[in-house]
Amino acid sequence: MAIETINSSEEFKALVEAVKAQSGYREPIAFGIARVDRGQKNADKVLQANYALINWKENFGSAAVFIKALQEARCEVDFSGSEFVATLNDSFVNNAMAAFAPYIGEATGEAHKNVQVVKALAAMEDVAKNFRITFLFEDAAPQSVEAVYLKLYALSQSKAELRKINLNGAFGILSNVAWVGNKPYELEYLRENEIEMKLNGTFPNIDSVDKFPRYLQHIIPADNTRILEASKVRMGAQLAAGTTVMPGASYINFNAGTLGPVMVEGRISSSAIVGAGSDVGGGASILGVLSGTDGNPISIGENTLLGANSTCGIPLGDACILDGGLAIFAGTKVKIAPEQLELIREANPNAKLDTKTTFRADELQGLNGLHFRQNSMTGEYVVRRSTREVKLNVDLH
Repeated sequence: MAIETINSSEEFKALVEAVKAQSGYREPIAFGIARVDRGQKNADKVLQANYALINWKENFGSAAVFIKALQEARCEVDFSGSEFVATLNDSFVNNAMAAFAPYIGEATGEAHKNVQVVKALAAMEDVAKNFRITFLFEDAAPQSVEAVYLKLYALSQSKAELRKINLNGAFGILSNVAWVGNKPYELEYLRENEIEMKLNGTFPNIDSVDKFPRYLQHIIPADNTRILEASKVRMGAQLAAGTTVMPGASYINFNAGTLGPVMVEGRISSSAIVGAGSDVGGGASILGVLSGTDGNPISIGENTLLGANSTCGIPLGDACILDGGLAIFAGTKVKIAPEQLELIREANPNAKLDTKTTFRADELQGLNGLHFRQNSMTGEYVVRRSTREVKLNVDLH
């Protein structure tokens, strides 16, 4: 069977409603079509998924069309699990084209992007084997490479919130591969063919070996976002417009990133989030959930400065300053003079701070207007009410 050509938007809506009325039908929370890179030695192994477009909690009519197109192409869609992945064929494309017929001529620019995807597939001679469609029916731990990549895309395209989607087990699903530009190579394939490739002059110039690709291999950033060295941002990171990532000691891991214009010259570890207007100074490090925070994810507020070579191991609020070279962890002891404690209370009226002079740093986590310093005479760490305004140069962001 095949989908008969749809001639109007009313017919299209009727088709969608008929598909949704199927017994057992589930509306996906996300879906997309990807071109996959397969192993050079093991063609059944998917190494990477390049999504032309991902849909995240949107475009449910297109999802229904894709499901119907699969069914008419003799692919039974399994709605019972958390995800479903299938290989496409020409029959799927022809059915989808018939369903999208009323919108084919309008599919340009920002209009009807799922239709644009199908049009591009229809222009290819053979879509077998290397094109896959993925549906996520719930936000469970991913079970396939395609599902991992769909979620990484959702993060990097700011369609999903940082720290809000399930990536449990992603490392175990992805293969450790050699990246040559945007092409992954199986390490076993390179080992087996090393002698011949080197003698023939075909051994690739490997850029990195990792389970994750680089952000810029898949994502086009905002016009006012700058990444001066591609290796500094991992796929799955989220960069808000206006963020600048300098070379050198900077790095942004997956499921971490910025919420507005931020200067990044240090490290933003996995699950760390930095607010708009903040500055992560040269060599500064924000700890991740696996690197010393006991699972406590760190958020840095707006207009906050982490000085060069500092280490931040607690969440900070807005307008804070951590002086260069300081290392603040949850259990770090800091001194607060009585008059400074009153000023900090004024800036944080909802905070419950005991009247004392020595605090654990984590008693101050999330508070605004803190300035962490070190007494150069005694070596003690002290906290004062910040009197400086952290401001990024708008011309640079």
